[in-house]
Amino acid sequence: MLFAFELSGEHATLPRAEVLACLDIIGLEYEEHAFFDQCLVVDIAGSDDIIENIEQKIVSVSKRLAMSHHILKVIGICDTDAESIIEMAERSDVSGHITNGATYAVRARRVRHHTTIQGADLERRVGGCIYRKGYRANLKQPDVEFRLLLTEQCIFGTVVAEVDRSAFEARAPHRKPFFYPGVLMPRVARALVNMSKVEKGEMLFDPFCGTAGILVEAGFVGVDVIGLDVQSKIISGARMNLKGFELEHSLLVGDACRLPLVDCCVDAIVTDPPYGRSATIRAESLNHLYAVSFAEMYRVLKTGGIAVVVSEKPVEDFAVNAGFLVFGEHLQKVHRSLTRIISIFYKGVE
Repeated sequence: MLFAFELSGEHATLPRAEVLACLDIIGLEYEEHAFFDQCLVVDIAGSDDIIENIEQKIVSVSKRLAMSHHILKVIGICDTDAESIIEMAERSDVSGHITNGATYAVRARRVRHHTTIQGADLERRVGGCIYRKGYRANLKQPDVEFRLLLTEQCIFGTVVAEVDRSAFEARAPHRKPFFYPGVLMPRVARALVNMSKVEKGEMLFDPFCGTAGILVEAGFVGVDVIGLDVQSKIISGARMNLKGFELEHSLLVGDACRLPLVDCCVDAIVTDPPYGRSATIRAESLNHLYAVSFAEMYRVLKTGGIAVVVSEKPVEDFAVNAGFLVFGEHLQKVHRSLTRIISIFYKGVE
């Protein structure tokens, strides 16, 4: 059963990684079917009698995602030219996507410059194909939205879930009770939380929590959060932000090189440590801070847990020396002088 994730395109690799992590979280068995510009298609295992259960799980994924727009139940995939698309629409059996008596609308979206097809004309023609199958159109309030995503190929399907990206804009750093410059944007913070594969009810720890941007996003997906920062005024601001969103939390003033936590007590770590230029670092050096804090993160993380770390410099050696296995890396260009390195580490069996 094919499902397509319409990715945001705001980053080259993070949206895809976030989707795959979320599918792992909910325990669906899947294989990647195709990866196009701003679209990931996965083949989810399951028989016809559990389609409804799979779709419910897919909807739950949409409530966690930050870097996607829509999730489609795929009807077909074809070349991105008008005649191929119309032929696919004419021969497609859509009865598994729309019930008798339900209304529909067709929407098309072009990704970058992969085609010159006019979306409005394509919507009209594909809408006619569906009309001839015995269904009624309703362009304003349809029961079902058929969607054409025009990338290297045309992905044709129905929308089963939409990601509410406006909620992240409402949580922009400057709109929170306590603002401090240089923090992660909410969509990035949520994607990092998701990539840690932390589940609802588990514990996520941020040893450099700052104003709690990561903790807020973890709290919104039902994760228990604990944060630590060396500056008491920043912890006060973090508390304001978490309370402002009515999220349960535990916050500590302390040193990431001497964590006041017992061994193997947190399920995941997501953190954005100080980069050194404008941050207050109460350590011998940035290298010392990283070396010792990575050892401490390894100590408090449960076996099998994932640590997602944002840095300005490569930190793989610090992580490996602490005992971590390297799972992956993503680069995010912030501006000319700053490229964030997002590293994913895994704590295996000792």
